[in-house]
Amino acid sequence: MTDKRKLGVDLGGSKIEAALLDIDGTVIERIRVATPQGDYQATLNSIASLLEQLDKKHSSESLPLGIGTPGSPSTRDNLMKNCNSTCLNGQPLKDDLEKRLKRAVRLANDADCFTLAEAHSGAAKGANSVFGVILGTGVGGGIVINQKLLQGPSHIAGEWGHNPLALHALVDSEDFKLAQLGDYLSQRPCYCGRHNCVETWLSGPALSQSDWDLNKLASIRSAASIAQAAAEGEAEARQTLKHYVEMLALALANVINIIDPEVIVLGGGLSNIDQLYEDLPGALERYVFSDEILCRIVAARQGDSAGVIGAAHLW
Repeated sequence: MTDKRKLGVDLGGSKIEAALLDIDGTVIERIRVATPQGDYQATLNSIASLLEQLDKKHSSESLPLGIGTPGSPSTRDNLMKNCNSTCLNGQPLKDDLEKRLKRAVRLANDADCFTLAEAHSGAAKGANSVFGVILGTGVGGGIVINQKLLQGPSHIAGEWGHNPLALHALVDSEDFKLAQLGDYLSQRPCYCGRHNCVETWLSGPALSQSDWDLNKLASIRSAASIAQAAAEGEAEARQTLKHYVEMLALALANVINIIDPEVIVLGGGLSNIDQLYEDLPGALERYVFSDEILCRIVAARQGDSAGVIGAAHLW
């Protein structure tokens, strides 16, 4: 009889987590260790050690492995690229793991795994089409259609964080008068080499920069501090978040116009800001090409285990 359980690993910058899921997606066991910093071989050793523990306890040796990574394999040579855990870059991670673990391995980036987890057993469970959004230190996304991950031939499906944000469209918004803001709308460089990527305006550090630019504060505030101040009624912080929501709506309108997903799930640290869910639906109406927006905007439910659960669902 075929073993229908699923095995996943979330390879994060601070932790490596492994999990075994039952046939219905219930987590049988999760175990984690700290990620070895800057050491590729030690990272492979840690993954192997976690799986040995699960194999010994649950007889899972026959299962293939899904693994969520902070980057993705290049289509040219299958070497890892775009990993913020830089010791992975340029390494044949999939090949090395398959040789070391003697089992088949599938890779996807962390945003893809997050979206899979939320589509299978989280906030978007039951939806036929899901766009998952990571709003944190960076901005990422993933697309799941009928419970299956859409990666694309270049493995970049859902990478909306590196689309340009059409700032000129904001100036035309009657409810959002930006024309007088001058230097606030100046070019923001992105680490990818371009300017004004969605990530440069919607990440956590970008929110802090916007708050400082708009309010001319004595020091820069963290995104969490801005959200707290807004919740307490501070006018400057609420204005910063109003600008943020408008830009988020503009960026997500492109996604909705192309994919028209049933559900958009927001994850990452900034997804905990209540004002997003209050103000975003109205802001979207100004940019989406429809007289009615039926897409639901919901907060993620899987927490920091979304990565490992989604990785298991790669099989």
